[in-house]
Amino acid sequence: MLPLALIVVITVVDILVPADVHLGPLLVVAPALTASFAGPRLTAFIGALAIGAQIFIGIHFGVLTTRNVMVQVFSLTVLSALIAFFCRVREHRKRELAKVRSVAEAAQKALLRPLPHRIGPLRIASLYLAAEDEAVIGGDLYTATGTDDGVRVIIGDVRGHGLSAVGESAQLLGAFRVVADQHATLPALAGALDRSVSRYLTDFVEAEDGIDEHFITALLLEIPDDGHMTRMTCCGHPPPLLLHEHHVRTLTTAHPAPPLGVAALPAAQFPVEEFAFDAGDTLILYTDGVTEARDENGVFFPLAQRVEQWAENRPEALLDRLRRDLLAHCQGHLGDDAAVIAIQRTPAARPDRH
Repeated sequence: MLPLALIVVITVVDILVPADVHLGPLLVVAPALTASFAGPRLTAFIGALAIGAQIFIGIHFGVLTTRNVMVQVFSLTVLSALIAFFCRVREHRKRELAKVRSVAEAAQKALLRPLPHRIGPLRIASLYLAAEDEAVIGGDLYTATGTDDGVRVIIGDVRGHGLSAVGESAQLLGAFRVVADQHATLPALAGALDRSVSRYLTDFVEAEDGIDEHFITALLLEIPDDGHMTRMTCCGHPPPLLLHEHHVRTLTTAHPAPPLGVAALPAAQFPVEEFAFDAGDTLILYTDGVTEARDENGVFFPLAQRVEQWAENRPEALLDRLRRDLLAHCQGHLGDDAAVIAIQRTPAARPDRH
């Protein structure tokens, strides 16, 4: 309606003002404005109306056949055609960009598949915030898979962030999904993943990206269906948080292993530790993009304090609060990819009694 109103207003005012004042050239504003929000067809239609208004002004004053008015009509026609043409080019590129973006999003979602809400006695929620604009994933990774007697979980962080780290992230996720249930212990699994990452970095990753060394920090968990003891192997990754009876405890490791890809280490170099994970407890696994997020004063995000405030929430609600609070803390601009997993052990179902 705004371009139509402009055409009417300019035409009426041009008729009312003295004859030596010419406002007809301003009619080009109507198709130019239309191109900012509409497609080429509507833009061309508004341009045709503007040309018709210019011709009407010339007929009204009886000067349509004069050289000045003919030049104005011709110029308006050429400009309207150019505006409609570039509008069509823009729409074509916009459709191409939408196709590329949809393919990229589908590929990224296929790589980092959403975790199931429940696996056995575990209730699971996940959160991923990519540092790169328009990206769904980056250098952080996580996945979980069921085994014969429980669940194995991995969360990791590729050195660097954004789309340049997606290849290394994809390689580790693929390796974990293949061998997660083929090794009896976490150290054996960590050793297999370390060899796979080292082989990939040697064969495919070059030093042309400005990073002298590549590695992936990772945290491996083995949560049995029966019992309350959970096993953990840490490969240079931030320690998880355990919510137990509304209190937060950091599960620091006494002997962490080096990150994956630093050196092909034997399984004995990846120690395993155990801790109690009872019904009602919640585990918080995260990457350093969360704890290293800074506010405008350079203060790091206090993850443990914020999580303790929401200890009564289910994993989904907890991560929703965490996402909003984290983005508000860093004004919506993360310096690194951020991933969080919340795992809650639910009470065992009691058998029916008659």
